[in-house]
Amino acid sequence: MHVSRLADAARTLVPLLRGAGWTAAGLRAHLGEAATAALYRGEPAAVRRAASDDSPLSFLTRLLVLREEVPWRRCAEALGEDLARALVSAETLGLREDRARMLIDVRPHVLSGVDRWVFSDADASMTSHVPGPDHVLGVGSASVSLLQSVPDSPVDTLLDLGTGSGVQALAQFPCARRVVATDVHPRALDFARATFAGALADPAVAPDAAPEVEVAAGPWFEPVAGRRFDRIVSNPPFVVGPPAVGHVYRDSGLALDGASELVLSQMPRHLNPGGTGHAVAAWVHREDQPWQARVASWLPSHGVRAWVLQRDVADPALYVGTWLRDESLDPRGPEADRRTREWLDFFEREGVTGVGFGFVALTRLGDDEPSEVVAEELAQEFSDPLGPEVEEYFLRAGWLAHAQGHGEILACRFGLRPGVACERVDVADSATGMGFRPAVQRLSRTDGPRFSHEVDEHIGAIVAGLHPEGLCLGEVVHLYCAARDLDAAEVGPQVSAAVVDLVRHGLLLPADLLEDGSPLAPAEAAVSTRPAGADAEGAR
Repeated sequence: MHVSRLADAARTLVPLLRGAGWTAAGLRAHLGEAATAALYRGEPAAVRRAASDDSPLSFLTRLLVLREEVPWRRCAEALGEDLARALVSAETLGLREDRARMLIDVRPHVLSGVDRWVFSDADASMTSHVPGPDHVLGVGSASVSLLQSVPDSPVDTLLDLGTGSGVQALAQFPCARRVVATDVHPRALDFARATFAGALADPAVAPDAAPEVEVAAGPWFEPVAGRRFDRIVSNPPFVVGPPAVGHVYRDSGLALDGASELVLSQMPRHLNPGGTGHAVAAWVHREDQPWQARVASWLPSHGVRAWVLQRDVADPALYVGTWLRDESLDPRGPEADRRTREWLDFFEREGVTGVGFGFVALTRLGDDEPSEVVAEELAQEFSDPLGPEVEEYFLRAGWLAHAQGHGEILACRFGLRPGVACERVDVADSATGMGFRPAVQRLSRTDGPRFSHEVDEHIGAIVAGLHPEGLCLGEVVHLYCAARDLDAAEVGPQVSAAVVDLVRHGLLLPADLLEDGSPLAPAEAAVSTRPAGADAEGAR
């Protein structure tokens, strides 16, 4: 496959698809909800049935998604003779006598709210096909998870490390002025160039909104040695296993979680001050080492603030089985049996009890500032994109880093985030044998990652009395304690410690971050507008 030929074809194909209405929404409307769901489940028969007529959208679906053999003349009519010949020349459209068949995937997606088309190798979802060692993924589940966890605020420079078919960089096109995409795999860079060329030729995108794009070949950070960026995104080959490369898109050749360690340990040196890095990563669990400590050990002792979110943990057998199915191996067959034994034996020798997976976001501090790493579970279900939360998290964590001690926290004013819900749970009173007794009180966010904190009655009441234009936290504590004959000197440190946790997870917002000019000042981050005089009453 010749790089320039595929990219040239993409420059013509994407405007054609745009003009035909073969977008993600157009395809969904044409197929219907049931067939679209079947498409994402990998059930081609239902898709074929929904695209059986002779309309242009049905033909494009059969050609590009189902990859059916079609008459060459029909293909040339639909695409245009020149484009069809260009795709044949690029070795992406197979031609045998008078029949043509697409050899790659060209799929419509909505990335960062924009219709895009991604060029990649054909997967096994629509046709019987076993991805080879040099397979280049399209938009996989890890890609979607990562792009939803990356902020979309404007930056000058962006690096997509291990770009694959170009998904992460493409999603950041509306945000970055200059984009650098790297990969060690030449075939991946072929597809990435086609993906970028198609996007830059899209007539629906204004030319002045398109970034400068540079594609560079080489392993890890070598192609950008000595360079720094405002934002780095990376979906590396993070699969945890023996030091071998079976499939280049997922296997790094480094033992265990070496790929995640390499990316996270080297990422900070390639960030500008205040720049951020975002990656999906995996890490091993061992009985003698907390996973949080393992990931934290990969980061430098100074200059980084990191937020590590573990989304899932798999036991070794489940983990191995999942990835063997990923390469279309029948788990009942002899090859899967052999590979499973080898992989699990390796895990046993290395003391691996499980494999964690999740997101890592970090921001570059000054070289003299001690690093701060918060590693936590994020097991709850949520549907909101994580990118805005990551960006706000660093604002909140930066504020907390400069708020020194209980005294300073107590001297600050706070506001309750809109949408925070207070839940009180009563259970049957077994002591009296009748009625109910209070069991737990929770404050929970109804937006973002849906963080939830259990609080006692005192903290719940004090939080209810906070307002960004009202009394400071310490004054509310004193009023509350005076009304209940409690020792404010004893209650104050407990409250300030709880408030730190509530701020870290965004249930409470410091008034400083809500003032004019602050990134949290717009209406969506506004807090309750109760009159300031209500603070003392709320505290009671």
